[in-house]
Amino acid sequence: MAKDVLCEVNSCKYWAAGNLCNASSIYVVNNRDNKHAAHSSETDCKTFEPKL
Repeated sequence: MAKDVLCEVNSCKYWAAGNLCNASSIYVVNNRDNKHAAHSSETDCKTFEPKL
């Protein structure tokens, strides 16, 4: 398991200094109809929640 998860989306409530993600778990899904992503652009982070 990854020790540090990097994230540049500073508008997410889980974003932390140093571009770290402080969520307790990460959920990434395929954004295409088929289930076999070939590129990162074919995936989405469902863990994202906007900062309020």
